[in-house]
Amino acid sequence: MRAHIVAGLDLGSTKTAAVIAEVVRGGPEPRVRVLGVGQTRTGGVRREVVTDLEATTESVRKAVKEAELMAGVAVDRLWAGIAGEHIRGRASSGVVAVSGPEIGPRDLERVHEVARAVALPADQELLHAIPQEYRVDAQGGIYDPVGMTGLRLEAEVFLITAAAAFTQNVRKSIARAGYAVEGLVFEPLASALATVSEEEQEQGVAVVELGGGTTDFILFHDRKIRAIGTLPWGGTTVTQDIAKVLALPYSEAAQIKDQWGVALSAWVDPQETIEHPAPGGGTRRVPRELLAHIIEQRIDEIFGLVRDQMLRSQFGDRLGSGVVLTGGGALLPGITELAERSLGLPVRVGTPERGLEGLADSLRRPKFATAAGLVLYAARLRSGGERERDRLEPPLRSARHVLRRVRDWLADFF
Repeated sequence: MRAHIVAGLDLGSTKTAAVIAEVVRGGPEPRVRVLGVGQTRTGGVRREVVTDLEATTESVRKAVKEAELMAGVAVDRLWAGIAGEHIRGRASSGVVAVSGPEIGPRDLERVHEVARAVALPADQELLHAIPQEYRVDAQGGIYDPVGMTGLRLEAEVFLITAAAAFTQNVRKSIARAGYAVEGLVFEPLASALATVSEEEQEQGVAVVELGGGTTDFILFHDRKIRAIGTLPWGGTTVTQDIAKVLALPYSEAAQIKDQWGVALSAWVDPQETIEHPAPGGGTRRVPRELLAHIIEQRIDEIFGLVRDQMLRSQFGDRLGSGVVLTGGGALLPGITELAERSLGLPVRVGTPERGLEGLADSLRRPKFATAAGLVLYAARLRSGGERERDRLEPPLRSARHVLRRVRDWLADFF
């Protein structure tokens, strides 16, 4: 796998998507040239949790092989998205004394280590320790302190953790498919890279991902992550409601939702009916307004719970740039209008646009926001060098620092 090739894997509850891209050098922001895209239905994942290792492995293999065939490139490592109810987020901070006349990379490493040195439950794994802001001698609002003069350096970071058992099963599924996991990335964080700008993060924006098994969100304000959250309901919940009310098998309910579904019952002619198979054979007709009502009730409830979680963060009412919807559910007709009514904020659908070249049209749908964001995330690490890797992935670097210190310590004796 060539050094400038990156690959992302979005392993969701209903679909598995893989993207292979080439890192484009130069420019202030990461850019990638999309080479190949693969997609298949997911097996063995429920609410973003692996429930059948073999089925999940086969989904990974099919999606990545399809992307490799389109790209004409074989890969051996993947950046994988991760989400679910087990994800947790919290802010943390650390302070160190500056070791020289000006702040250097080593001071940055030290303050990151202190900021993320928090006690985690034994069943949790640290995914991200993302620097939010630095303070030099109590002067805040600094995003890159290297080269500045000061005596005291403070870092505020946002920690994102995941259940260790789940991350191990994801890695195992991917390994069985014949690939290594280069890193795990919180899915809404990846989606935000592909769909929102730094200006929007400054003014305040929430990315809400309407997935199959869960609905996840990440909230930014002043370019800081202020909150993350997950609800155990998504598109499959809506489909299950339809199946229950209309007494249909799940597969037929999903087909009716895809063909006739709309998020607002007011958009439907009360006289319009749809035909679908009857439970005992034959067909029957039901008002399309009933289908829309089922969908509207459930999604309105989901948005209401998202709103409640965002308001608990104390920043849910400071979103000057509103809400960006991603995921497969974002394409449902009327979803934007329903979200604006439920959330009380301006809403737009987030289509991956930022930093994409090549076969970018293959990804310009909200359901590919995470997959596109994963290769952009990888590109930022590849093109940014050691400083950018330390800024974005302190957990990955911490092991190298420990080994280096041990090596230096041993060198004093041998």
